[in-house]
This record gives sequence, C-alpha cells and structure tokens, in this order.
Amino acid sequence: YTGYAGMWGNQSGRQKHIWLGFQITKMKMVPLPEKAYGTFFEGDCYIILHVSTETKTSNGFTTDLHFWIGKDSSQDEQGAAAFYVTQMDNQLGGSPVQHREAQGYESETFKSYFRKGIIYKRGGVASGFKHVETNVYNVKRLLQVKGKKHVSATEVDLSWDSFNKGDVFLLDLGKVLIQWNGPECNNAEKSRGMALARSIRDGERGGRAQIGIIDNEKDSPDLMQIMKTVLGERRRELQSATPDMKADELQKANVRLYHLEAARGSPKRRILDCHILDQGGFKIYVWRGTDSSKEEKEAAFKRALGFIQAKGYPATTNIEVVNDYAESAMFKQLFQKWIEKDETQGLAKVDQVKFDVAQLHARPELAAEQRMADDASGKVEVWRIEEREMQPVDLKMYGQFYGGDCYLVLYTYLKSGRPHYIIYMWQGRHASVDEVTACALNAIELDKKYGGEPVQVRVTMGKEPPHFLAIFKGILIIYEVRGLEPVKSEPEPTIRLFQVRGTDEFNTKTIEVPARASSLNSNDVFLLKTTQVCYLWCGKGCSGDEREMAKTVADIISRHDKQTILEGQEPAEFWVALGGKAPYANNKRLQEPTMRYEPRLFECSNQTGRFIMTEIVDFCQDDLDEDDVMLLDTWDEIFLWIGKASNAYERSETITAAKEYLKTHPAGRDLAIPIVIVKQGLEPLTFTGWFNAWDPYKWSVSSCVFTALAGSHCAKRSSCIWQDLNNANLNKKNANTTSVAGSGAASASPKYKPHPNNNSSSYNSTSNYSDDNSPSLVTNGNGAYSREVLINKTVDELPEGVDPTKKEYYLSDADFHDIFGKSKDEFYQMPKWKQQNEKKQYGLF
Repeated sequence: YTGYAGMWGNQSGRQKHIWLGFQITKMKMVPLPEKAYGTFFEGDCYIILHVSTETKTSNGFTTDLHFWIGKDSSQDEQGAAAFYVTQMDNQLGGSPVQHREAQGYESETFKSYFRKGIIYKRGGVASGFKHVETNVYNVKRLLQVKGKKHVSATEVDLSWDSFNKGDVFLLDLGKVLIQWNGPECNNAEKSRGMALARSIRDGERGGRAQIGIIDNEKDSPDLMQIMKTVLGERRRELQSATPDMKADELQKANVRLYHLEAARGSPKRRILDCHILDQGGFKIYVWRGTDSSKEEKEAAFKRALGFIQAKGYPATTNIEVVNDYAESAMFKQLFQKWIEKDETQGLAKVDQVKFDVAQLHARPELAAEQRMADDASGKVEVWRIEEREMQPVDLKMYGQFYGGDCYLVLYTYLKSGRPHYIIYMWQGRHASVDEVTACALNAIELDKKYGGEPVQVRVTMGKEPPHFLAIFKGILIIYEVRGLEPVKSEPEPTIRLFQVRGTDEFNTKTIEVPARASSLNSNDVFLLKTTQVCYLWCGKGCSGDEREMAKTVADIISRHDKQTILEGQEPAEFWVALGGKAPYANNKRLQEPTMRYEPRLFECSNQTGRFIMTEIVDFCQDDLDEDDVMLLDTWDEIFLWIGKASNAYERSETITAAKEYLKTHPAGRDLAIPIVIVKQGLEPLTFTGWFNAWDPYKWSVSSCVFTALAGSHCAKRSSCIWQDLNNANLNKKNANTTSVAGSGAASASPKYKPHPNNNSSSYNSTSNYSDDNSPSLVTNGNGAYSREVLINKTVDELPEGVDPTKKEYYLSDADFHDIFGKSKDEFYQMPKWKQQNEKKQYGLF
C-alpha cells in the first residue's frame, strides 16, 4: 500500500482529503480504482485510509483507518482486514484512529467521505464480480435509497414487494435510471436520491444514460408504464417505511470508562496503558496509552469485540481505536476536561486579544470565532420586564443590568443596505420563573413585530457573549441585586465591590462581587464604592488599558471622589470597608485548560418523544435541511437553525431541546451557555462563519432547481427513454428474480418523435430542466432593469425571473459600463473571484 500511487484528492466541506481504498481479495489487500469508491460488495471487506491534510495532531496530519465488513463476508476475511489495519497502523507510527464499520451501521465519519452516497451490491469475490466499469448497459437492478444526509443504496429484489411509501427507489435498466419517490419522503431525500442517480449515470455509464423521475405516479404515466413492464402489476398496497435508526442523546450521555473496574460518569483523562470507553452501547472506544505494549495495541479490536459480547451489545456496534496524543475530536468531547500535549494547566496569565472589527465582513470565520455579528455600531433599544410587560429603560441606564430582573435588548444593524435584527433575552440570576417566562413570551411578540426576521439569543447573567458586551461600548455593569432602581428596590448597600475586566469598549464587563477582601484578584481592577469615596484598586497584573476602562466605569457607578490605589499600597480605610484583610488570589490568573473543540452540527428530531439528534460529520451549508431544526455547537454558543419547513412543535421547543442537549452532554456542560436562534435565510456572520464558502442565495436557487426537476411535461424526452429501452429485452428473467412480468415494451411506447438532442440528461415525466450557466433575461420590456431595482436588493425584493446570483447581467449595457467601467464581455472574462469582489463593491453580489 505504501507504493500505491492512486491517491484521490477531494475538496469536501472545509478540509482537503486524501483517500486510499483497498479490498480484501483472497486474504490479500488489493488497491481499488478511484471509480469504485463508494461501491461495496456485501460479501467482502474493505479498508479505507483517509488523511485530512488541513487538520494536524502532535503526530502529524489527522489520519483515519476504517475497515468495512460486508454482512455476508467470511470470518477469515474479517480477520484479514483487522490484521492489515494493524499492519498499516504500525507503518504509520501508531497515529491513525482505527474504526470498525459494519454494513448498514457505519459511523457518520465514514459516511461523510461519500457525499454522493454509498451503494451496496450483492455478491463478492466468490461470485466472480468485476469492479465498477463504465459503458456497461446490461444491468437490471433495483436500489433502495435511505437516509437524508448520507444516503446508502442497497440492492433489493426486483419486485414491487421491495417498495415502501417513505423511501426513494432507483430502477436501474442500464441506459435508463428511473427514480421513484415514495409519497412520504421529503425533498431532502429526493434530492439526495437524484445526486446518487447522477453519480451512477456519470460514474458507471460514462454519462450515457437518462434519468427519469416519478414524484407522483398519476403525473408520470409513461414512466410508470416502464416500471410495470419490468416489475409487473402492483398487487397490494405499499407499506410505510422502516424508520432510520437514530441514537438517543440520553443513551449516548451514559459514558463509562473501564480499566480494571468501571467508573461512572464523565471520565477525566489519565495516562495509563489501555482503556475501554463505553458510550452507552452506542459506540465503543479503545484508548491505547503510550506505555501500552505492542501486544496490547494489536489486541485492541479483539478486546473490544470481547467486551461487546460480554455486554450483550449487537455485533454491529461501532468500534474506534484511538492512540495517546492522536485522539479523535469525537473521543475528546466525551471528557469534562481535555488537556492537549504541551498545553498549560493551572495558573496562567490570560491575555485579552484585540482584533480589527473592520475584518469581520471580509473574514466570516473571524466573525464566528470572535462571536461578533458586526462592529457593534448599530442601534440599541432596551426594555425591562415589569409585571410581565416590556417597560422601556431610560437611555441613561443602558448597559446597567440587575440580577433580580430580565431584559430585552433589540439590536438593529445594516447589512447590504438592509436592516437586520438581534433580540437578546438577558436573564438575571435572581429573576423569578414568571419573569423569565414573560421575557421569552415578549421576545416572541417582538420577533413577530419585525416579521420573524430577528436572531434570538438567550443570555444568562455572567455569560454574556462578546457582541453583547460590545454594543454597550464598555459600559456593561451587572449588579448582583437591585439597589439603584426605585421599583421593587431593596436598600442600597453602603459598601459595594465591582470587578472590571476588559481592555477596550468591545470586551469590557463589570460585575458586582461580594464586598470582602477574598474577592480581590491581582490580575484585575476593582472598584470599591463607599459612602464617601470610590477606590480604584489596581492589581499588580492588570494592564494600562484595563485601568483606563475602569476609570470610565467608575464615573457611572459612583458620583463620589475617585481614588486610585495600587496593590500593596492600600490605606487602612480600604481594608476596613472590606471587613479587614484576608487572603485573595495574588498569583497569576487561574486559567481552565482549554479544549480544542471542533464545531459540531446535528439534525434534530422529536419523533420518538425524546430529543434525538443525528450528527453531520465534516458539515457544509448543503447539510442544513429546510425540513429540520439543526443544532450547531461551537462550545461557547449553541445555535439553533430553524428551517422554513420544520414543524411547529420543533420550532416551539427549540430552547428546551438545546438545554436538554447541554444537560445530557457527557462533558458536563454549563447550562448557562448562550443559545442563539437563527432562521433560514437570515443567518448572521457569527453563524455563517463556521461554514466554508457560505452562499447567501442558496435557498432560493436550490428550491428553484428542484422545482425545475419536477416541473412541466416533456413528452419528447419520454420518447427518448422508450427508444433507449426498445433495444433491451425487458421480458427476460433477471438473476435476482424468478420472473419479470410484462411484455411488449415497444408496443406500449407512446408514438412520439425522438427528441432532437438525445444526450445524457436528467428527466422528469413532468419536467424540462436546463442547467445553463447564463441567466434567462426576463426584463421590463426594454431588455434590462434599472439599477435601482437590482442594487442592494435581497432575493425577495428582486423582480420575478431575475437570477439573484447574476444580478449584474440584467443591467443595460450603458448602466453596466457606468457602474463597472467595462463592458459585460470584459467583465465575464475576468476570474470569478474578481467578478464577485466587484459585485460586492457595487451592491450586486
């Protein structure tokens, strides 16, 4: 395998990948040709080596070794596959993460490699199969397509008995592929089925096959006649689909670590020899320490299989073997704390990092990492919840929050000349349940007032996100209790202590802490407010920027004289006000070990009555499903993306669902993490920045494409399909069935003239779809639109028929030259990235 040159580089999602595929043939490992990737014979075993060249560990690039076991493969072949995986692992220095994959129960990581889907074929080496070959048309098979995100197609009996209402089926007849969509399947499943059909057409048929789509049997009589010719008459009602298996987060949260004895709960990492981590029977991890022997390492899979048998788990349970300092992200996230090699632990100075807000729109990934939707220069409105109603807060009190209250903050900013909104729901630590509920209900009403467009963010006291800090320009002060407000107020304490942290107006927050000496910290500035004076106590570790920000806050907190004192030079009155001297943190600031956390995307479902999620590995924008609520976990925030076609119950239960996710997370997550509700088509930069090459026009364009695929009738194309089938004998017996009913295919063909352009294409018996890159120019009658109706306009605001990705095309030649300073021909000869930059500059992107 080290000499095999058939590497395949693939740009998938956010990372570059290199794959090597091997098959176990007569107990030997044989390289697979690239065109065979994604096709697996049920009687065989395979090995996939996957290298992500953009993700590094301390030992090099992230490497995964998978061995796949077909359901009909022999024990000898399975043993040979495990042996070769161990050999490859040794050759690669023990750095790969090893995976055991059983047919039909593959891990999400494995399935993510095959974006177009996985095809299971019957047979294997013993049946004398041949690898995937192009330009071969003597095919007659039926494939059942399952899955919404990562589809798999299993070869089933060529009979109506194989069909059900909820899945997609592909009838493969060599030169013709007919996609039959079950009446209960959704658009995502139909779209994935189409991608798989095209993959078969282009990969196995050299692009010389036609695709027909049956989305509604009554609207597709011609294609149904072909299916009846092959399958015979359907003699009974179709059954409902078998639901896809999904793992329950509550089950997955039940983590146990085994060495010599079981340890309940989320484990903390220890450097020992070998351990088994049982994720509630959902997945089994074998962790191999640096001190484990060669024999122990080689026996990893055998130990895991023995463990599965002892626990009574299914033989198809997924197994992953990880090595010390080369652990997968999925493994590390199961731990409460994870310390990387060479990473500091304990006491360390935490530096405040400054960044240039001007870069946010140019670099969406920076916006996501810094959690900044914009430069915080927009309009701010604040309401406090009083008697379950919104009461406007005096402008002078903006930025001052009280622990016994709840607030709504509406932030408005411009993007491409159009207003966008964020609603922050700030919940005080001591607010009542009624006030928290009223805050959420008023947020819904405020959201409706602005057409359902705002992003909603739940903020708990002390867990304010960076953008929330920034919009108050450094004056964010959080009082533990009410004291400055006349309504419901308690007598104001005579002595109050505030901790100020931050270096500029974008990151500064002031929090009231108990007024005692033990609250002090040498790394920060504290404000001690008394009835006579306000002390600015500067710890030895604070910076000049921090002291300047504290002075600004002091003018808000106290009207008394200000007195700056340095640590170690405090007057006696200072300690008297704090109740006397006491030990406090006077070393370097305590820093929690950081976890290098990769963002994770989940498809959410409530079909079983519990909150169930399916993870999308190596995700991209295409994985956001309009029919679903998606959960994006970036560790510091939880995003809930609401698809336009998601059901009402899922939308109404989103916050509860996110809390349940945090509550059941094996790492023991903080329930106060900000939860952000994002709606399809209205995503902020803090969300889109986690996706590579975000397309703001995707939703309108993708829906148009599928509509076109299921559009108007094209009788001539139907004739082409029949003509291709006339050369095939549809009545002969198939190897997988005893008989194929139907006769006289030619006589059943409608008498249409052949289509003049009989090349490979996608066809629906009710569609005529063209995939031309040039937009269809639909104008107001003079050949173009005025610039006013095109510049800085959203998809919904554009005239009907205008392609939102090519708005500049619809300008008159004169307007085009006036705006861009060049002709259309000159413009379209430029590199695409230059075109996009100029379109962004002039509001036409």
